[in-house]
Amino acid sequence: MIFLDHAATTPVRQEVLEAMWPYLSGAFGNPSSRHGLGDVAARALASARAEVAAVIGCRPGDVVFTSGGTEADNLAVKGLALASPRGRHLVVSPIEHEAVLESAAYLAREHGFEVSEVDVDAGGVVRPEALARIIRDDTTLVSIQLANNEIGTVQPIAELAPIAHSAGALMHTDAVQAAGWLPLSLDDLGVDALSLAGHKVGAPKGTGALIVRGRVPLEPVLHGGGQERGRRSGTENVAGAVAFATALRLAEDERADAATHVAALGTALTAAVTSSLPGARLTGDPVQRLPGTVSFVFPGTSGEAVLLELERDGVICSSGSACAAGNDEPSHVLTAIGIPGELAQTAVRFTLGAETTELEIADAAASVIRAVSAVRGIVTT
Repeated sequence: MIFLDHAATTPVRQEVLEAMWPYLSGAFGNPSSRHGLGDVAARALASARAEVAAVIGCRPGDVVFTSGGTEADNLAVKGLALASPRGRHLVVSPIEHEAVLESAAYLAREHGFEVSEVDVDAGGVVRPEALARIIRDDTTLVSIQLANNEIGTVQPIAELAPIAHSAGALMHTDAVQAAGWLPLSLDDLGVDALSLAGHKVGAPKGTGALIVRGRVPLEPVLHGGGQERGRRSGTENVAGAVAFATALRLAEDERADAATHVAALGTALTAAVTSSLPGARLTGDPVQRLPGTVSFVFPGTSGEAVLLELERDGVICSSGSACAAGNDEPSHVLTAIGIPGELAQTAVRFTLGAETTELEIADAAASVIRAVSAVRGIVTT
């Protein structure tokens, strides 16, 4: 198997399994319990919080552990907007993850917010001037992802955040896909909140965090025992927090070498495919992109049919976001950057990992060329 779907999920690292195992076995206490077993769990939770904070460059108290990126995005968008007294206007981009778009839609439907979508260019980039045109005096929150999960486009968040702040709005970024590939310094990005998911960096599914500056008010989405400083009630997943913190630290330690490695492989895959398949087109910004995300549209094919052909060859990839799998509608990301719906349904996404090899990419490229050619032959006959 050649696994090229790391944007959907990643294998759990051995170091992560070893780090979390004690808290799934002997040290199974509730961190809120006031006895020795609970204290062990509480210390592990505090250590994990500090480890995440060291990677992000924030205070440990700014780390809110969640069940993953979707919860982190929901808590950020709903929690920041509902806690703010400023106004009822939100700004998002049209290529955000569904967790952000659906949260914004909920606020519009149930709480009277107005949601505006800032324009993106043909590469999916939000330009600062576009945000400046749409932001208003009553804008309370701007939520724009750091890196797109389908096309890999990286946004100039450090340039966008000051525009939001100049209008008095808060700035949130969904950094789920950026972890392990891009710097995540809260201060360098200039954001007030940042979402992360563990299973994108070698931790188990169901782990993640929202980083939110301590001075920023946050309305909880979950109510109960007041854990996570009242921002996210529910008994903490200690083993999950330890796993997430370990995976995030390892990903950050290896980030520079991993990014260089996968960028070269991504370039090789792009060159092989586009030089051999007429009409094959790379989607997303050709420069401002994640190093290991390579997404194409293949005119004259069906993306699903190409995926089936590739899987027969042992190449595992996707047609876009795993969260939208089974949806017959064309990708909202691709249509937002101007790709017609019919062409958008020919998309195939390859996302590489640090363990991906040159030989795997050479074999995958040959399989892509064969698969697309085979499907085109069927479609045109």
